[in-house]
Amino acid sequence: MNGTAPQSLLYLDGVTVSFEGFRALNKLSLVVEAGEMRAIIGPNGAGKTTMMDVVTGKTRPDQGDVLFGGDIDLTKLDETEIARLGIGRKFQKPTVFENHTVIDNLTLALAGDRRARAAAFWHEDAEESARLDEILGIVRLGEHRDRLAGRLSHGQKQWLEIGMLLAQEPRLLLVDEPAAGMTDAETKQTAELLRQINRDRTVIVVEHDMSFVRELGVRVTVLHEGSVLAEGSLDQVSADERVIEVYLGR
Repeated sequence: MNGTAPQSLLYLDGVTVSFEGFRALNKLSLVVEAGEMRAIIGPNGAGKTTMMDVVTGKTRPDQGDVLFGGDIDLTKLDETEIARLGIGRKFQKPTVFENHTVIDNLTLALAGDRRARAAAFWHEDAEESARLDEILGIVRLGEHRDRLAGRLSHGQKQWLEIGMLLAQEPRLLLVDEPAAGMTDAETKQTAELLRQINRDRTVIVVEHDMSFVRELGVRVTVLHEGSVLAEGSLDQVSADERVIEVYLGR
């Protein structure tokens, strides 16, 4: 990948990260276009988590370019600044406020001045109320709006956390193994949820569940030893001899 960065939403070129001599990323290059949903797969230690750490500012690369929105250099920003740009990340284990209701979790996450929102005299306006109702519908929790988050199923907690990310109005969502621990029905619903979100937001999904990746029906990037091993449809990468050897098995 040479030359100037295209007008993609996320552009990584030659990104290298080393930890005590171990190269977690090795000249990784990756382009994700605005409005795209991309699945990232690969064996443990392939660099998937480190890639997300670099994009969100948790880890600084030793070298390489990491650009957002065409010309914003993410390597010069901290995690808070990157989040404010519109990059949201959902970790594998859901982190919700279990002693608060579903609607309270979403309200606290709304983009804007959270200090004001936490004040006793704050009341949501009509626009925020409509936005909350919209998010509840997207994440399939409308019937549970007044339920304590701690009483939700594992899958519902995952959806709530995705809803909390949506409340922050991100341009790019990084979602780590959203289908882990879900029932078959929840897995299918999660794929539908992500496809719905992808209608107006860019989504990167890191996942091990190949049936879930197939359900998404998106372009797949396979990482191995910190670099891109293969890209294409799931059928294309699944037929790649190198991918079979290092990840899928025979």
